[in-house]
Amino acid sequence: MDVFDVELAQLRSRRRFLAELGMGSGALLAAPALGQGLVDLALPGGPSSRPTSSSFPEKGEMILQRARPPLLETPMEVFDQGVFTPNDRFFVRWHWADIPTSIDVQRYRIAVRGHVNRSLAISLAELLRMPRVELAAVNQCSGNSRGLFQPRVAGAQWRHGAMGNAKWVGVRLRHVLDLAGVKPGAIAVRFGALDQPVVPTGPDFTKSISLDHARDGEVMIAFEMNGEQMPLLNGFPVRLIVPGWYSTYWVKMLNDIEVLDRPDDGYWMAKAYKIPDTPHANVAPGTKDFPSVPINRMVPRSWITGWADGQTFSYAPELPVGGIAMGGDAGVAKVEISGDLGRTWHEASLGPDEGRYSFRRFDMTLRVPHAGSYTLLSRCTNTNGVTQPMTPNWNPGGFMRGCVEAARVRLT
Repeated sequence: MDVFDVELAQLRSRRRFLAELGMGSGALLAAPALGQGLVDLALPGGPSSRPTSSSFPEKGEMILQRARPPLLETPMEVFDQGVFTPNDRFFVRWHWADIPTSIDVQRYRIAVRGHVNRSLAISLAELLRMPRVELAAVNQCSGNSRGLFQPRVAGAQWRHGAMGNAKWVGVRLRHVLDLAGVKPGAIAVRFGALDQPVVPTGPDFTKSISLDHARDGEVMIAFEMNGEQMPLLNGFPVRLIVPGWYSTYWVKMLNDIEVLDRPDDGYWMAKAYKIPDTPHANVAPGTKDFPSVPINRMVPRSWITGWADGQTFSYAPELPVGGIAMGGDAGVAKVEISGDLGRTWHEASLGPDEGRYSFRRFDMTLRVPHAGSYTLLSRCTNTNGVTQPMTPNWNPGGFMRGCVEAARVRLT
């Protein structure tokens, strides 16, 4: 049995494992009843308490934002344990509740069709035999931190845990497109998946990127996540990886690749996930008429993760400050820390560079003159020279927050 046969056997084991769990729609819906406690996300615009649960298959304790479809947030303390987010604590976000609860890996196929020379139906066995690539990349929901928007906007009220970082292994999308042969005149590639709308009139979830982007050698079809098969709730058996772009493009349970010779006018590109075509996707609250574009590249962000916001410590003149940063669509160049509301900044030490799309650890020791309350700020600058702004943005979708975030501590 060669390595590819072994991997297929492991995929079959995953299918049996899910069956043994009795994973069906009832299991997903029953999860909230098994909540283990409550966490206060300190959201300014509305109720901020959420249950925690570890009853979802292949998941540890998560913050439960919604059960159907599953929206599971990663607790912030997980991000202090390393730059790679464990698979069992990796956030979950689905658009439709009709999600397959088991996958027949022998019958599963990825269709490649549309404006191509030859249509394909790629099996997992065939995919596993193709040349592989590995890339570390942050997967972040477009609405991460939406719960902090003021005034409040509709949608999932995440704090900061609708994100995760992993080492992804898969096949370059470019390789698959070359196998099909893209015809002249093609301009975009659209992706579909196994999840389905819950009502007949619901728009099937599809996303598209330009052909040049699809062929850049970084976009991949991934079947491995942090050295393991990815959990079903994170897209098993394969998902699209679009490094540096928001998670809405990272289509889970990918089963359809369509090359287009026209702009994608589907709902999820033409109407949903649109942002103001303004700096920082920012408009004044209440603004309705503004030019818009589909959300796309991520922006730099950073978070202090060493303690919970509002935590109390015994006073010491030196306070260790650490956390994680991301450069968005570029690497992390530097992270600065302020203990005086941004009047002065001190550059932190950076941990190992795992790649420009990965989280990067930062640490420093901040001198504090006396006991009392302190508001600590972290500010990331990426390798393109883009720095986090101090002022939060606002838009009616609650998308693309990227301002400097605060962590409050009390020293007694």
